[in-house]
Amino acid sequence: MKFKNIDIKERMEHYNVPGLSITLINQGQISGTYDYGLLEVKSDKKVIKDSIFSACSISKFLTGMLVMKLTEQGLLDLDEDVNQRLVLWKVPENNFTKYKRVTLRNLLSHQSGISDPENSFSELNVDTEFPSMVELLEGKTPYCNPIKVTYEPESEFQYSDADYCIIQQLIEDVTERPYHRVMNELILEPLRMDNSRLNTTMLEMERKGFSCGHNKNGELVDGKYPIYPYPAASGLWTTSLDLAKLVLELINAVKGESKVGIPASIAKEMISQQRSKNWTGLGVFLDGSEKELEVTSLGWGVGFQCMMVAFPYLEKGAVIMTNAELGVHQMEGIIGEIYKSLMS
Repeated sequence: MKFKNIDIKERMEHYNVPGLSITLINQGQISGTYDYGLLEVKSDKKVIKDSIFSACSISKFLTGMLVMKLTEQGLLDLDEDVNQRLVLWKVPENNFTKYKRVTLRNLLSHQSGISDPENSFSELNVDTEFPSMVELLEGKTPYCNPIKVTYEPESEFQYSDADYCIIQQLIEDVTERPYHRVMNELILEPLRMDNSRLNTTMLEMERKGFSCGHNKNGELVDGKYPIYPYPAASGLWTTSLDLAKLVLELINAVKGESKVGIPASIAKEMISQQRSKNWTGLGVFLDGSEKELEVTSLGWGVGFQCMMVAFPYLEKGAVIMTNAELGVHQMEGIIGEIYKSLMS
């Protein structure tokens, strides 16, 4: 993969994008990282390869990889009722769960029967502490009303942050440890994703090479650094290079060469269509088939947009991270233009 027929700096100016980082994968190896612009508009803080961006919902891809590892260890089962292993909170039973139970497989693929309550899952109020995941699921925080099943599991697809909050609670219950520590030990540290954070603080962000968020006009967002208090769904801060290491791990796992011990059979399950929905895998989205299979994850939050794309069987991929929220789908802005340039 390489850029063709695109002037990236000119397109950044056109879209009011202050900073951008791209890492490419070719022939099963990271082939280069390309950094442009500034971490903060009207500053002298340049984007470099260690610059940290909000990955927003690409956090779900990372969560999916951790679930695959814990499944290999026997701590999780993709197809059992999650209430069998949840301890501190249970999915409330109702008429929709009489015949179909909520499973890890349908949580990962957004087919759990759980819809996000309206006006839920905003960024953290900096004047409050991180809520516990149980408090969030029970509706005891400003971020979400009580989580419940609102349609029969597996009957339809509804994109859901709540699904990943349940997954986070499940991981903490079965491991009896905080989510970020389990992730650090099993995924981030073995892959040497040294610039990736799940439990960061505003103070740390101001001291280190974190990018500020910007709106579609290229202006700083309120608070500069939007933090989401639900790490498994959207809490990852990382670099394009670190995310590319995760993409490469997926590619390697599919061919039986995982660094973290994910078997090829489980990795292939992750990138297989789930139930009747051919566009969703486990923590990722799918397009194409067989050798041309394309795996994607998109991030869109306050002040940031990003994308990862992988072709596991062609052993190539890309991570594109920006510190601007354009207000349009990634494919309709600078990320889409870069993606099309790489595909041409």
